[in-house]
Amino acid sequence: MHEFLFILESVAPVFLITFLGMVLKRVHMINDQFVADSSKLVFNVAMPVLVFLKLSEVNFGQVFQIRQILYLYFATFTAVVIIWLSVLRLIPQGEDRGAFIQGAVRSNFAIVGFAIISNLFGEAALSKAAMVLAFIMPLHNILSVIILTLSSHPGKTVEWKTIFSRVIKNPLIVSAAIAILFAVFKIPVHSIFKNTGNYLAGITLPLALLGIGGSLNIDEIKRASKMAFAASGIKLILLPLLGTLGAIWIGMRGQDLAVIFILFAAPTAIASFVMAQTMGANSRLAGNIVIISTFGAVLTITVGLYILKYYQLI
Repeated sequence: MHEFLFILESVAPVFLITFLGMVLKRVHMINDQFVADSSKLVFNVAMPVLVFLKLSEVNFGQVFQIRQILYLYFATFTAVVIIWLSVLRLIPQGEDRGAFIQGAVRSNFAIVGFAIISNLFGEAALSKAAMVLAFIMPLHNILSVIILTLSSHPGKTVEWKTIFSRVIKNPLIVSAAIAILFAVFKIPVHSIFKNTGNYLAGITLPLALLGIGGSLNIDEIKRASKMAFAASGIKLILLPLLGTLGAIWIGMRGQDLAVIFILFAAPTAIASFVMAQTMGANSRLAGNIVIISTFGAVLTITVGLYILKYYQLI
């Protein structure tokens, strides 16, 4: 019971702040403009600063684990292929299929994942999470573009130049790349910039979680389709179960295993809705998957972490 309460105390605050965002939106203390502006601030300034601070002074050899990164690439790519082949005939409409596949795989690891890892293991563990994010985010972006292009626009060629341009201009990727250079070459960060950065980093997760809550609409769940619930089930149960079992099989334990589980178990990223809307996929389905997976993750992440803790795997 003590372990379960510890897990609950680590996971619950993350989602309580998210739900607070929903309440504040309901009572008109925040609005869509606040959500848009805060999300832009988090994505372009606060989160890149947080990633930079967590990576710039780490021992690169200790934090970077090629086996973990390769496993995550293999597991993610395999999941996309299997899900795609499985729904090819079940979901004939390309717009629906693209939103379904992306929603079942793409993870809100940067916000929800970071917050849970910080609560579970402390600020120091965010260095490992930031390293994983630096490598997994480009993969998620590339796969999302491929999925939505080939599903929603059959016959259209994937514009690799555009994808590459988006990846290298992503503020989080740029921040992580610069931070890794600082870590490898042991370039010191002056205390003035470090203290300033700590202020910015401190607002990142609470502000991002409020923004997520403000963007959710619980009324949409009433109109959600079976596809939205199916994709959320894959995202919250099947993907973390198989992905974590595979990681255990190759010998992952402790914080490394916890990071892998949380990456797979985190709810669907809100960016999947934005990308579906931009690229002509079923944005309503994408939004419903985000909402359902966010609510469901409270239970599935808590139970999953408890099981891993109970069997002393983390």
